[in-house]
This record gives sequence, structure tokens and C-alpha cells, in this order.
Amino acid sequence: MYEPRERNEVSNVDVERRDIQQKSEPSMVASTFIKYAAYIVLFFGFLYFLVKYVFPMF
Repeated sequence: MYEPRERNEVSNVDVERRDIQQKSEPSMVASTFIKYAAYIVLFFGFLYFLVKYVFPMF
């Protein structure tokens, strides 16, 4: 059963406090977006090439 402590009793509990700061650089975000956008364009370009020129050969 839980017994409440007296108000004058000191508790030895260490509380760890963490301050989380989100670091975001707009230039890094933009360059990452451009990189993945280029990957997507190349992927769809390759698919277009397959559909338009390779598949009709069969």
C-alpha cells in the first residue's frame, strides 16, 4: 500500500532535463529537395524511354 511521505522529508531524485533544439538549415533542405527531385525526374525519364522505345520492339 502507498504511504504518502511527510512534507519535510527530502527526496533524492535526480531529474534530467533536456533542451531539444531543432537545427534546420534552409540551404540543406533545398539541396536535398533538388537532389531527390532529380532522382524522380531521371526515374520517370527512364520509364518513359522503356515504354516509348524498348517495349514496342517486342
